Amino acid sequence: MPSPGTLYLVATPIGNLADITHRAIDVLNNVELIACEDTRHTRKLLQHYGISTKTISYHEHNEQERARQLVDLLREGKDVAVVSDAGTPSINDPGFRLVRAAIENGLAVVPVPGPSALISALIAAGLPTDEFFFGGFLPARSNARRSRLNELRSVPGTLIFYEAPHRLAGTLKDAYEILGEREAVVARELTKLHEEIKRGRLSELAEHYSTEDARGEIVLLIDRTLLESAVRNEVGSVASLVDQFERDGLDHRAALKKAARELGLSRAEAYRRLTTERGKT
Repeated sequence: MPSPGTLYLVATPIGNLADITHRAIDVLNNVELIACEDTRHTRKLLQHYGISTKTISYHEHNEQERARQLVDLLREGKDVAVVSDAGTPSINDPGFRLVRAAIENGLAVVPVPGPSALISALIAAGLPTDEFFFGGFLPARSNARRSRLNELRSVPGTLIFYEAPHRLAGTLKDAYEILGEREAVVARELTKLHEEIKRGRLSELAEHYSTEDARGEIVLLIDRTLLESAVRNEVGSVASLVDQFERDGLDHRAALKKAARELGLSRAEAYRRLTTERGKT
């Protein structure tokens, strides 16, 4: 019985075709099969580098069935490479189910690292890189998107999302209203001819893209902390709400709890901000 094959996860360029490693080219030349998110898209890359390896489709609509087929090929001793349309497989692209299936069958899984849109955007953004949270695409509908953003208010790292051009303005508006005033970056068309990295406050970017059409692949990055002026304003809003709810008849404890809920804060954080605000008056 032949030795099992190896599953290679091969990162490919996110725009500039020169951004591919020698190792990636070597692997793609020598595997038995390349599983592609879109065979037509990948064929352009393969033709550019003179790679004639057979390809097969592997995308979100056939991922479960195709994973079983690819595992069978691996067990027969055939090496298989997985690529997405751009960047690193399994990062907001198909690949996870196949990797899990390969591991469950005792098969070797080998990463062939390279381009990644979220990492490329992060290192050029100028926002903290020591901790970050990648949230993929936010929900398309505003209510669900705002709810998700509210869940991420206290994440202690730079927030990173992919976003569709037609939703960018709405997402920036929701982010400003839910997260408060923070530094943010819109990275667009990275490594391509019209690459753009626009930096500013959430309010500024929301206003800019409310009238400016965004095109292409977009990465949105948001700082983990409120700007100092926004902290002062939000602290004041805690005190204002508590005063309002107390005038409405709630006792102090209930008023603070309700204010925290209204602002999407923990009770401890609301109390800290209330104490800070009233200590200044």
